[in-house]
Amino acid sequence: MMREICRTDPFCDYYKQWVSIYKEGAVRKVTLKKYQLAYAWLIKLIPEVTMENLDRMAYQRLLNAYAESHERQTVMDFHHQLKGAILDAVDEGLMDRDPTRKAIVKGKVPREKKKKYLNQFELHKLLSDLDLTPRLNWDWMILLIAKTGLRFSEALAVTPKDFDFAHQVLSINKTWDYKEGTGFLPTKNKSSVRKVAIDWQLIVQFSEMVKGLPEGQPIFVHGKVYNSTANDILARHCAAAGVPTISIHGLRHTHASLLLFAGVSIASVARRLGHSSMNTTQKTYLHIIQELENKDVDLVMRSLSGLT
Repeated sequence: MMREICRTDPFCDYYKQWVSIYKEGAVRKVTLKKYQLAYAWLIKLIPEVTMENLDRMAYQRLLNAYAESHERQTVMDFHHQLKGAILDAVDEGLMDRDPTRKAIVKGKVPREKKKKYLNQFELHKLLSDLDLTPRLNWDWMILLIAKTGLRFSEALAVTPKDFDFAHQVLSINKTWDYKEGTGFLPTKNKSSVRKVAIDWQLIVQFSEMVKGLPEGQPIFVHGKVYNSTANDILARHCAAAGVPTISIHGLRHTHASLLLFAGVSIASVARRLGHSSMNTTQKTYLHIIQELENKDVDLVMRSLSGLT
């Protein structure tokens, strides 16, 4: 039941109602869960702090307490999830000032990151270890993602009719809800609806594999699907091939990395991956872009040194 919130009510109550009104049905389930998790932390850390008492110092104490057990980027996300509700509360007169102004975001030192992608030699070793049987299996999905950069949910949603073998493209226009098991879902964003060019080898392989399969049914889904199953199978192949262990999503990173190192433009990579903007691509692959820039500087210097 919705009720009128006043300045003496706990901020937790306002935030819960704000999420219900503004976020439920407006954001993806995975995003909604992040807001709900933020609410759970409010209950834990400031259950009784009222709207009128959530000043800058109280808000900073909240962020500091959250930062004790989270990395800085996670604290930043938490801060942004709260800020929208707080700014609305200020507009509604439930708070006198914006307590998030000049907030200092702290956090634990990030853990050492595992390698997220393979180089070309390592990918070749991995793909050589795949068991590409006459019937579609998880190994075929690993191959498809490695060569197209699809998201896991997008690969699960691929049906025979999505292949245009004559024009060598694969249409991506939906995802598969492997978390809730509700079937097909829309893509992550409008930019994710795209046509991905595929090489002639995949054309030959999949044109045979999908013959006789139901046109509108996903080719990799048979009952309940778990991301962990695919990751476990991939991990075993990585171990057998003697390459660093990566996740299924790491195959997507591998695909993008190889394209960038091959000289493919950021704009083309962004379109192929279905990113909403090039900024997402640049942010995700900043380390690779910096490596390429360093190589460019070396080339320029060598070129200039030859001038007399």
